[in-house]
Amino acid sequence: MVKQHIRIRSLDDALGSFRKTWEALEGGKTVRRQGGTYFTSLEAARKVLTPKRLELLRAIRQKSPRSIYRLARLVGRDVKNVQGDVRALSELGLISLKRIRGTAGRPVTIPRVKYSEIEFRIAV
Repeated sequence: MVKQHIRIRSLDDALGSFRKTWEALEGGKTVRRQGGTYFTSLEAARKVLTPKRLELLRAIRQKSPRSIYRLARLVGRDVKNVQGDVRALSELGLISLKRIRGTAGRPVTIPRVKYSEIEFRIAV
């Protein structure tokens, strides 16, 4: 089971981590890349991970739609609104988008979710 990690940490913690990384790089040290999605508060995460966006993640994972248009039809929503939500989820790294040439040479965007669950980690 592949998990997507979402971490919640204060802005001060994030800036402190950035500072340590910067100093290590300036000192010529190798720094391991840290992946994941970060929010500064649980409220910020809730604003992004709305019920409708979680529904999209589930539909993408379970049904593997071949386009954003098909995804919109699966969830019964307007294509334009789904496109906006897909863009937001992609910018956060929660979904990946593959662009291909569809029928008649038209571009098609295929959304993918590579994990089966989201795990929250909250720094205290």
